[in-house]
Amino acid sequence: MNHSKTIIRRVADIVSQRMADQQAGHGIDHVRRVHRTACDIQQQIGGDRLIVELAALLHDVGDAKFHDGKERSAEFSREILANEGMEQSTIDHVAHIVDNLSFRKHETAEELSDEGKIVQDADRLDALGAIGIVRTIENGATVGQPFHIAGNDPSNLSGPKTGAGHFHQKLFRLREMLHTEPARQIAADRERFMETFLDQFMSEMAN
Repeated sequence: MNHSKTIIRRVADIVSQRMADQQAGHGIDHVRRVHRTACDIQQQIGGDRLIVELAALLHDVGDAKFHDGKERSAEFSREILANEGMEQSTIDHVAHIVDNLSFRKHETAEELSDEGKIVQDADRLDALGAIGIVRTIENGATVGQPFHIAGNDPSNLSGPKTGAGHFHQKLFRLREMLHTEPARQIAADRERFMETFLDQFMSEMAN
């Protein structure tokens, strides 16, 4: 096993241990999907594979929802990679990606590298499609937010916050924010599935 594969395996194990209790759509299953998707995109368009894999694995390791509202993923990434003896340039690159990845920070985030754009696309894709629907419902249940309120039009962005409204407020906006063509193609398919689901749901609610 070469050095890069050994590092990836060790970091993956560390992340799995640290995130064992994290759920609400940001658990280790999410990280594994983002890692897999990021690798698939990188294989198609290029970029530093090691950086992509490390950033994908570490991007939620210190998610604010599980650390008293403070985002600590970049901090924890630096700690983990330093303990693994990674070069400082690699640590800095991965930490920069992790620190500027999230949707909630997109208006103030610094420009991402090509590798960062791959990981960000992979992360945003996980909010779409069947997985995106399940994550929306699970997160709503966690915070006590209903999926739908009778009589409410979910496309009304000024209406009450609901899971169905979240589709229009955020999820259907993600495709236009993606950087890579492979990600945009995946997003288009997943969007269509979500639109079909939401149309069917609203139809059944109206009966």
